[in-house]
Amino acid sequence: MLLAPAPFVPALFAPALAVHDLNLLIDGAAVVDGVDFAVASGEVMALVGESGCGKSLTAHAIMRLLPDAVRQGRGRIELDGENLSALSERQMRRVRGRRISMIFQEPQAALDPLSTVGAQVAEATGLPRSQAREAVLRMLAEVGISDPARRIDQYPFELSGGMCQRVMIASALIARPAVLIADEPTTALDVTIQAQILDLLRRLAVERGTAIVLITHDMGVVADIADRVAVMYAGRIAETGDTAAIFAAPRHPYTALLLAALPRLTDVPRSRLAVIEGRVPAPAEFPPGCRFAGRCPLADDHCRAEVPPLRDVGSGHLSACWHSEAVR
Repeated sequence: MLLAPAPFVPALFAPALAVHDLNLLIDGAAVVDGVDFAVASGEVMALVGESGCGKSLTAHAIMRLLPDAVRQGRGRIELDGENLSALSERQMRRVRGRRISMIFQEPQAALDPLSTVGAQVAEATGLPRSQAREAVLRMLAEVGISDPARRIDQYPFELSGGMCQRVMIASALIARPAVLIADEPTTALDVTIQAQILDLLRRLAVERGTAIVLITHDMGVVADIADRVAVMYAGRIAETGDTAAIFAAPRHPYTALLLAALPRLTDVPRSRLAVIEGRVPAPAEFPPGCRFAGRCPLADDHCRAEVPPLRDVGSGHLSACWHSEAVR
């Protein structure tokens, strides 16, 4: 059952990026269904959920880089009020890397092994080679790469994973885009480098006013960096709101179970972590009502039959649950 298009509700701020009623299909199944969110300049919004929930597909849809098997059924994606979904591919190529950029999951795989770091970062500048080198050196220094004068002529295989991630960030930011999408930017990095990358992203949002969409499955990363969070489950937004409010008092059973599964310093050694029983249904198995009903301790016949709308449960905190008041 597909959600009917919802009426557009203007955000309380002028968003740098707004996604409204996004619907993505694979073989007719809605793998992303009715997704709405907006991000303001200087804000970090985290899109969080288990692998396969549709968060990376959402990011690729924003960039108009969807794989051939995925089709956008409906929805509007706006960058500073301009509808990206209506642009031709030629027009979109002028937007990518200049007004909106993306950091991909595996930097060492995304970077060209046969091209120097400097040449790859310079591609986004559009400047003559003589001017681009100075701009690249400044950008490498800004993202915390030591000895940029040496690194600029090195190849990706000569750099560590954390250094390659910084090169990716430099490449994404050198044209000063209004929006940055970071898809699992700390995957496979050790905790020290992860903290440095997250601190860098937070600083860029504050100092440059960049709107950042952070794609992650790690609630700890969300707590470290995000101003707001949207929790996805099986292609739909389950809950969204201020990060501190959601961590303090989640109002959707899925969010509450995700937070309960986080290890804490106060846990008894060797004690069992909380788990979410069951598995995420495949798109062909999505039920007609709430997609979390099969794993939810609060689910009843109403949940299994009817899709719960995202509704305000207080101060802009939204939850798609018929029993949000009972969530503990």
